[in-house]
Amino acid sequence: MALNLHLLEERSAVCRLPAGSSLPAWFIPGALAHVSWTHEEVSIVCQEDQAPEDAQCERGWRTLMLRGPFAFDQTGILTQVLDPLAQAGVGIFAVSTFDTDYVMVKQHQLPEALQALRAAGHTLHEHR
Repeated sequence: MALNLHLLEERSAVCRLPAGSSLPAWFIPGALAHVSWTHEEVSIVCQEDQAPEDAQCERGWRTLMLRGPFAFDQTGILTQVLDPLAQAGVGIFAVSTFDTDYVMVKQHQLPEALQALRAAGHTLHEHR
């Protein structure tokens, strides 16, 4: 199944806070902002320039948005993207919303990721 993917312009960071943390003052929703609370941690996806230097963050992510919406009973959507990336040796961080999925790859692996996704038949819309 060929998908339409949109490369978001912003670079993102994935930050880790201790379990039970509330949203920090520096967190401002942007093109992609995501928060997950678990018993073990709080994870925040935000624009890279928002993440404080002293925060535990993995920076340098670029985000590919899968053009949805996708029905919940539609299967194999993420697999269509993740399999070619895995075969190309590209690491990912994925986030899902009600309508769609977002797959993040590190900036330094972006050329390989885009090449693998195009070779798999996906259409990419880029803004750099």
